[in-house]
Amino acid sequence: MFVDLTRIYARSGNGGNGCKSFRREKHVPRGGPDGGDGGNGGDVVFISDPRLSTLLDYRYRQHLSAGHGEHGSGKKKAGRRGEDAEIPVPVGTLIKDTETGEILVDLTEPGQRIVLIEGGRGGRGNARFATATNRAPEYVQPGEAGRERHLELELKLIADVGLVGHPNAGKSTLLSRISAAQPKIADYPFTTLQPNLGIVKCGDYDSFVMADIPGLIEGAHRGKGLGFQFLRHIERTRVLLFMVDVTSPNPEYDLAVLKGELDRFSPKLREKPAMLIATKLDLLPPEQRNGPFFQGQTDMGISSVTGRGLDALIQKLRDLIRQIDALA
Repeated sequence: MFVDLTRIYARSGNGGNGCKSFRREKHVPRGGPDGGDGGNGGDVVFISDPRLSTLLDYRYRQHLSAGHGEHGSGKKKAGRRGEDAEIPVPVGTLIKDTETGEILVDLTEPGQRIVLIEGGRGGRGNARFATATNRAPEYVQPGEAGRERHLELELKLIADVGLVGHPNAGKSTLLSRISAAQPKIADYPFTTLQPNLGIVKCGDYDSFVMADIPGLIEGAHRGKGLGFQFLRHIERTRVLLFMVDVTSPNPEYDLAVLKGELDRFSPKLREKPAMLIATKLDLLPPEQRNGPFFQGQTDMGISSVTGRGLDALIQKLRDLIRQIDALA
């Protein structure tokens, strides 16, 4: 199951209390204070793990706590530090404060390790408070309490190219033909119920990541169809590839609907580099392939079934990504 949004409760560990203790040894009069410090509480740590692709684990395990620090003991022995609560999440996870909506951290690189909630500090034992005028202090410091937060985890897939189109525009078929991904393909709307990622190879040493986003229909920004639940993944892509089915009664209107839905979801998406391709050319008679839609708007036409135009499409996308890299 693909889960890209969930909420959790996280709490760091309490610090251990300092110890009140005095030396009690034979032939050692007035041994003095020897109470040790308490250990620090464990931290709540988030780690971006490239092996993960979903937040499913935290749909069912929503309360996460770090370990408490141990109390200090005699002979100036410090308590053990509490165990950290290490929380692995997929790369591309955004962590927000549920109550305020503040973005706390954005894990966009593999292997990132962020201490989000620090554990409570351990209290000091009475050995720490001995002075020239107070050689037998009885005071010890209690450990600090851990901190708690309600967090929202939101996964936004990171890809170079995001496929945008109506249901059955051929997005999954294209991804299956030019990468090793095996998305479900069928001739009914909303075959794709979750985003799929595929690595597209360009020659022997180059590649880019392509994301197949579930189909959009008019009113998606208001929750119609599969709604806007997957539009967040388009925000991470570097290039948008609009796919319009040429067998549609009105391809121009389909394109306008796609752009309108993206614009209503986030106006920033219009600033992304984009390409427009016409799909399913194999189903269109040759005499209809020179219409105004092909002449003025599309960058190229393809047929994923026959393979027509796929190599040229890969090269165009690769060149566009290189241009973006050169400007970065």
